[in-house]
Amino acid sequence: MCGVRKPAGLPFDPIERAAAIWERRFGDARAMAAVTSIMRAQQILLGELDGLLRPFGLTFARYEALVLLSFSRTGALPLRLIGERLMVHPTSVTNTIGRLERQRLVARRPNPRDRRGTLAEITPAGREVARRATAELMAAGFGMAGYQAADLDAVFTLLRALRVSAGDFTG
Repeated sequence: MCGVRKPAGLPFDPIERAAAIWERRFGDARAMAAVTSIMRAQQILLGELDGLLRPFGLTFARYEALVLLSFSRTGALPLRLIGERLMVHPTSVTNTIGRLERQRLVARRPNPRDRRGTLAEITPAGREVARRATAELMAAGFGMAGYQAADLDAVFTLLRALRVSAGDFTG
């Protein structure tokens, strides 16, 4: 667990314990326990993935931006579209692209279709770092190597419904 604080090694599940107390005080604890488990899983996975990406000078957010750019036909996308696709605030996109630019993994250039807009374009060095980082993440199963394919499909399906209800896409 790279990047995540040392395991507590508790002899009990603290979320399960909190759910039992919640149940006595407030009522049904299933939603609270599920949300708390998801949030903890996010912390664990982000810490592990950031640890795997650290040797490449990347965070998971920067990795996602590089991969998104590598997926585009021309290797370049408007900053606005990067934010939409990664579902992050424009300020986050600006910061992420700025860091990648300082690392010479991305270059900014004017958008020929929109003179007010800016494109972020992946560089050859950015493509190489994305390729190597992807190989590392794939080898580690993106932090999910302990799960069977059917379990991964079930997690994806379960969380997809939440993302649809949040309006991420129309499903």
